Amino acid sequence: MSPTTNGHYSTNGHSNGYSNGHLRTHTDINGSAYTHRPLVPGVYVPTVCFFDEMSEDLDIPTIQKHAIRMAQAGVAGIATQGSNGEAVSLSREERKRVTAATREALDSARFQDMPIIVGCGAQSTRETIELCHDALYSGGDYVLILPPAYYKGLMSTTDIYEYFRDVAEESPLPVLIYNFPGAASGLDLDSDFISKLSQHHNIVGCKLTCGNSGKLARIAAASDAATPSDEGSGFMAMGGSADFTLQTLIAGGSGVIAGLANVAPKACVSIVNLYAAGKIKEAKRRQAIVARGDWAAIQGGLVGTKSCLQTFFNYGGYARKPLPKPRGEEALKWEIAFQEIVDLEESL
Repeated sequence: MSPTTNGHYSTNGHSNGYSNGHLRTHTDINGSAYTHRPLVPGVYVPTVCFFDEMSEDLDIPTIQKHAIRMAQAGVAGIATQGSNGEAVSLSREERKRVTAATREALDSARFQDMPIIVGCGAQSTRETIELCHDALYSGGDYVLILPPAYYKGLMSTTDIYEYFRDVAEESPLPVLIYNFPGAASGLDLDSDFISKLSQHHNIVGCKLTCGNSGKLARIAAASDAATPSDEGSGFMAMGGSADFTLQTLIAGGSGVIAGLANVAPKACVSIVNLYAAGKIKEAKRRQAIVARGDWAAIQGGLVGTKSCLQTFFNYGGYARKPLPKPRGEEALKWEIAFQEIVDLEESL
C-alpha cells in the first residue's frame, strides 16, 4: 500500500480522493487492497435501468451500452441504483448485477478511472449497511443514502442523524447523503443537519434533489465544498437536477447528479465547462435550454426519459410493471417535450 500525497496511509478526513490526496484503501472480496476512484466536480448521471420488453429481465448489453455513451460524453461519474435506476423494483442480486455490469463496461471502454456511486438506502440501518457492502463487491466507489422514511412519524431528528452516523461508521465505502423529499415521504433534511454530518470522516458529499439552492449554498460554505476552480475540503455539495446546474456552481457547489444527463449528457456537461471558462452569458443561455429539457424529465420521470431514449436513440424500452408503457399519443407527447434538448445534444 502506497502513502497518500500528504504522507499518510489512510485518512479520517473527507475521503473522496480529490486531488488533495485523501484516498481511502479497501480490501476486495479476494483480499486485495485497492484505492477507490476520486470524485471531481462536474456532472454525474444517475443511469436508468434497462429490461427485456417481454420478460422484464435485466438487459445487460443495453445497460453497458448506455454507461459507455455517458462516459464518452464527458460526465464525471455514474450513479447506479438511484430513483432513475428503478432500484426499488430490483432484487438485491439484480442491484449487484447492474453495478457490476456498469463497472465492467466502463473498464472495457478504457474509463477505468470513472467512479461509480451506488444507491444503497433502505428502511433499516442493518439492510443499508449490507447494501453498502454489496456496492463495494460489485465495483462501486461511493454510496448514496436516502433517509429512512417509511416510519417517519415514529422517528426523531436524532434517530435519523444516528442512522446516517451508524451507516457511515460501518460502510466500507464513503457516503453521500441523498436529500429527496419526494422519495422520502416528504422528509426534507435541512442545511444544519447535513452540515453537521459533513464533518464525519466517511461522509464525503450530498445530493440535493429538493432543489433548494439556498440550502446548497449554506452546506457548501460550511463544508468548504470542492468547486471546479477550488478543491476546498473535497466535500461534494451536489445539486440533484440539471435545471439548477449553473445556480449550484454560482452558489459554491460541486456540480449535479442529474437524471436529464441520461438524454443529454453533453448539454449538461457544457454548462459546467462554460462556467469554468468564465463564459457566464453563454452558460446562462445553455442553462435555459437545459432547464426546459429537465422540466420534461421531471414531469415524465423515468417513464418519459425512457420513452425519449427509445424515440431518439433507438434504445430504452420500458420500465417494469406496474409503471406504464408510453405508446402512440403518449410517446409523441414526450418526443415533442424533449425535442429541443435532443437537438442541442446532437449539435454538440
